[in-house]
Amino acid sequence: MQKKFKIEVDCANCAAKMEEAVRKIDGVRQVSVSFMAQKMVVEADDARFDSIMKEVVRACKKVEPDCEIQL
Repeated sequence: MQKKFKIEVDCANCAAKMEEAVRKIDGVRQVSVSFMAQKMVVEADDARFDSIMKEVVRACKKVEPDCEIQL
């Protein structure tokens, strides 16, 4: 399953770090974080998508604590 989310990220460097952190999560096939578009696209296992997204939010908050992802 692939879904798009609106994300508030402060800089392109943080967006790249978020992509790197999310790629390491088990079940994530592909991820793209765009600082310019303030958009995140996540492709992950259908059966575990909701639990994977909780891990994605946690990983992004480690990179940028004030990051907001609209699920």
